[in-house]
Amino acid sequence: MHRLTFAVPRARPGPPTRPPRRAPGASPARLRRLAARLAAAVPAVALLAALAGCGEPPAPLAATPQAGALAGADSARGRQRIVAQGCVSCHSIPGIKGAGARVGPPLGHLAKRAYLGGVLANTPANLVRWLRDPPAIAPHTAMPNLRLSEAEARDIAAYLLTLR
Repeated sequence: MHRLTFAVPRARPGPPTRPPRRAPGASPARLRRLAARLAAAVPAVALLAALAGCGEPPAPLAATPQAGALAGADSARGRQRIVAQGCVSCHSIPGIKGAGARVGPPLGHLAKRAYLGGVLANTPANLVRWLRDPPAIAPHTAMPNLRLSEAEARDIAAYLLTLR
């Protein structure tokens, strides 16, 4: 039988290792002064960051839309049109009984949102535009063109703008 042996490499003598070189002009005293300045600056930066969040809130993208801004629109007719169109098959809508589906976004508090469909400022006129032909505004939207007339879209918008 043979015996297996393993050779372990030994450390070879070589030149002694030196400590890393310091950058020119980086004396220990200068490094201590720099560290002290940085330590003093950290609380000031933290205070400025905290104060940046204070103050007046930013102005809204658009004024909160009002249902009354749609001349000739009737929110009661809009509610009836929402039921007739079957909007609750995709959306949950406060005040309207239905399945409360989750295909489209819930329409509660629509009047408080900044955007319609993620692309239009929430104004009464834009809401009517969106209701009339959503794919024309956002081609990749899942909301179909329901072929609403201008009057039907205005009535539906008047109802949706009552949802605060």
